[in-house]
Amino acid sequence: MPMSPEAYQEAVKTLARWASAYYVFDAPEATDSDYDALYREVLAYETERPNEISPFSPTQRVGDALLEGFEKAAHLERMWSLDDLFDNGELNAWIKRIVKLAETDDLSFVCEPKFDGASLSLVYDGGVLVRAVTRGNGIEGENVFNNAKAIRTAPLSIEHKKLIEIRGEVVIYKSEFERINRDRAENGETPFANPRNAASGSLRQLDPKIVAERNLVFLAWGIGRGALGVKSGFEEMRIIESFGFRPIPMRCVCNSASEIEAAYQDMQKNRNSLEMALDGMAIKINDLFIRDRLGWTIKAPRWAAAYKFPAIEKKTRLISVDWQVGRTGALTPVGGVEAVNIEGATIERVTLHNFDEITRLDLRLGDAIALIRSGDVIPKVTSVFSSVRSGNEKPIEKPAVCPSCGAKLFEDGAILRCQNLDCEARILNCLIHFASKRSMNIEGLGKEIILALYKAQKIRRIEDIYAINEDSFLNLEGFKERRVSLLLNAIENSKKSELWRFIHALGIEHIGEAAAKKLAKVFGEEWDIKTFEDYAAIDGFGVEMSASLAEFLDINRDRIDALKAVIKPQSPKIKTIKDSRFSEKTVVITGSFPIPRETIKEKLEERGAKVSASVSKKTDFVLAGESAGSKLQKAEEFGATILLWEEFNEELGL
Repeated sequence: MPMSPEAYQEAVKTLARWASAYYVFDAPEATDSDYDALYREVLAYETERPNEISPFSPTQRVGDALLEGFEKAAHLERMWSLDDLFDNGELNAWIKRIVKLAETDDLSFVCEPKFDGASLSLVYDGGVLVRAVTRGNGIEGENVFNNAKAIRTAPLSIEHKKLIEIRGEVVIYKSEFERINRDRAENGETPFANPRNAASGSLRQLDPKIVAERNLVFLAWGIGRGALGVKSGFEEMRIIESFGFRPIPMRCVCNSASEIEAAYQDMQKNRNSLEMALDGMAIKINDLFIRDRLGWTIKAPRWAAAYKFPAIEKKTRLISVDWQVGRTGALTPVGGVEAVNIEGATIERVTLHNFDEITRLDLRLGDAIALIRSGDVIPKVTSVFSSVRSGNEKPIEKPAVCPSCGAKLFEDGAILRCQNLDCEARILNCLIHFASKRSMNIEGLGKEIILALYKAQKIRRIEDIYAINEDSFLNLEGFKERRVSLLLNAIENSKKSELWRFIHALGIEHIGEAAAKKLAKVFGEEWDIKTFEDYAAIDGFGVEMSASLAEFLDINRDRIDALKAVIKPQSPKIKTIKDSRFSEKTVVITGSFPIPRETIKEKLEERGAKVSASVSKKTDFVLAGESAGSKLQKAEEFGATILLWEEFNEELGL
């Protein structure tokens, strides 16, 4: 007898409950045969009535169509990284700093495993999963929505009906990792180096069926956009898990540094008993109001840190040393070692830092060595077993000339540096970085084309890129007229690039993309004529960053001016509206809105407002959207004027 529509809807709910019991709570409520039988009934109904298929049906988790690729998608709120702590001394120093910033020592902390996987943000609207975005650069990632639907521990629907962005880690269990690698080896494919790489690679598969087959697990650890109306992070996570997310083991609340250390030691002791790989313990202030008040640095929240597990040490043998030349001309020795496996990662190369470190270790070719790998840092040598030398070991010679160009090396303290501005290794790395996607984004001008033009002596420095013409490609293979035309157009278009891209493209040591954006925003066209003190005053800039920037600008002043004359980078322009009630006022934005926050921020700044991330006694206005949390409560305490979205939108006409 055919299934009725009512019976179909009830069957979908039953299958969802059974799947949650099995995959999320490890407490099966039905046998595999029971599940399969009901699944087939649901599938038969949907085959007969395709227009009535429920979006929550288990048949909709995995589609049949292959994806063509992944679109970029902006996060509703930035996904930050965590600052690392490596020992008890650093933990105590961090807590002392937090107590000072929070202006209270009455703090509790949520401690939980830090999983070694791939970060993912799940967006629910109206209780339905509508988007899934990888971490990417923290500002935007890739929309892997179809693949996320294939993850059985990522609910397709939740009870919470307001917009919410639930963040977590996609992991692969150790047993599943071993199975996947066995299958890959049997198929002649290269095994994954570690579970994290396997999780990340699986999440980016273009066939959602493969994602389903690899049994990825989503473990929620926080919220981006949205709020649940509670005051503590611990309670927030309990509510999230009640929505149907897999509970995270060993999460606890600690009230002191000694309790945090005890939780850390317990977690480290039991890490191997867990099915997923850990690389440390995440520590977060429990009070959500204090989190909001402390805010973020340029790269990480001030209210959280990652207490990393000690590095794993393994024994191997040094078999070679290569000297790599960076953009600044600095030479870095990289050792080749006999392959060794550390925590699932195959290690064949280690950093030797500089020649002083080689001398300190008395390191020789053929030596038995101990190396460590902590987290994602490059493995390094910690000791040399000189007592077991056979006599066949060979000293490592200190290079006198650049391995790339043969020029005499300059000893800059512990650093060996090639000063030859025409050194191919230096120039090529600079040119590749300058044209790259996250810099000037000159589409089509990749590594191979730069190398071809360099070998043909058409480009020798950054300025030469803008002198390229059709004749530059004569006698070069593979460059048809249309390809050359597209490339020249891309070069011409890059002359109008955003200022932050130009700053980042220069390859200034310690000045990455985020710092370049902040420089462009704070100083605009005057970014390169400020002093060390001006740079050091920027939130998130330290002494090292500021000194590096000031020194670079002093040395390269003429070249930067020449490039600016050709490129004319576009600095952020803020059009100020006079006589606005927001002029010279401090405004805080909190909650979710129907338009991007950046748009709201731009409109406020156009009207002379100073937009702040945290509420204080100096706050004049708080713009409150849906799910406004603790910032709204704090604003009311300080007596700030509360603006609701409807009123604000009507006034500005957004």
